[in-house]
Amino acid sequence: MAKQYRKLVARQLSHDFQSAIDIVEEDIPQPMANQVLIRNRFAGVNAGFDTLLCRGEVPYVNFRPPFNLGVEAVGEVVAMGAGVNRFTIGDAVATTVRGGGYREYQVIDAELAIKISEAIPEILTLMPTGISALVGLERVGEMGSGEIILITAAAGGIGHIAVQLAKLAGNHVIGTCGSAAKGQLLRDLGCDRIINYHQESVSDVLAREYPNGIDLVFDCVGKHMFDAGVDHLAVRGRFVIVGFISEYGKSLEIVSQPRIYEKLFWKAASVRGFLLPQYREAVPEACDRLLALFEQGKLKVAIDPTDFHGIEAIPKAVNYLLSGQNCGKVVVRL
Repeated sequence: MAKQYRKLVARQLSHDFQSAIDIVEEDIPQPMANQVLIRNRFAGVNAGFDTLLCRGEVPYVNFRPPFNLGVEAVGEVVAMGAGVNRFTIGDAVATTVRGGGYREYQVIDAELAIKISEAIPEILTLMPTGISALVGLERVGEMGSGEIILITAAAGGIGHIAVQLAKLAGNHVIGTCGSAAKGQLLRDLGCDRIINYHQESVSDVLAREYPNGIDLVFDCVGKHMFDAGVDHLAVRGRFVIVGFISEYGKSLEIVSQPRIYEKLFWKAASVRGFLLPQYREAVPEACDRLLALFEQGKLKVAIDPTDFHGIEAIPKAVNYLLSGQNCGKVVVRL
């Protein structure tokens, strides 16, 4: 085994992700009691969180540079400290530890590692991305059956899982996307109405084809998608804010318009923010359900085919995701 490894750190806070980060080399740490050393094989990319963190704009995190970056990873256990009984050397594991993703090796408490059958990138779509989709739809959005659900960025990492979960629950699903390839993915997943926003106005389609409104909006995009979703909520409709990727890495747009309470009040509708760390208690059960659905073949996982290899490729992967080109989850092979 190598003696040193590389990782990505934020050296300074900056609105420019590339300017904020640096690759550093350190000695591979040895696990203490109840810890495991993991060789990361793949890391998932969360461009929004990455850029906001490097800007110092994640309210519940108060890191001072330098700090480690990346969250989800899959790999193998290569060493264990005393008292670890759940694993053996070579076991495949998934981890979702803040700062544990963008690095070649990590040491964590054994209880934080999840044993999986194989260290494949598809798992990174389930944890934590898929968990966010499930908890956001069910716990926050109170998803039922027989509802009309709008999912924005529906061909993205979280979106394509949300589409399938909504369909499995017996709902009519509308998905927005920006290319023919993404539209084909959504067709393959059973999406009922696909809106390519480069070819159709989302607001016009909703007004014309769904005059009674949308029961549940699951929005990762923000800006005009947010406006359209709020405008077309049904009576007692729920709007879940999962992100606002259209404004990540940028200064927030200043808008002048009437406050939205008038739109919500008369419909008894609501807008709800969702952040997975605020729902930690729901994660274990959601993780078990998603893994079971995946292993049973009831949940398809889309990995973006673009090849990003090595720690040095992470900035390109982040920019690629922010550009909206991805079709499925963006991962980096380490």
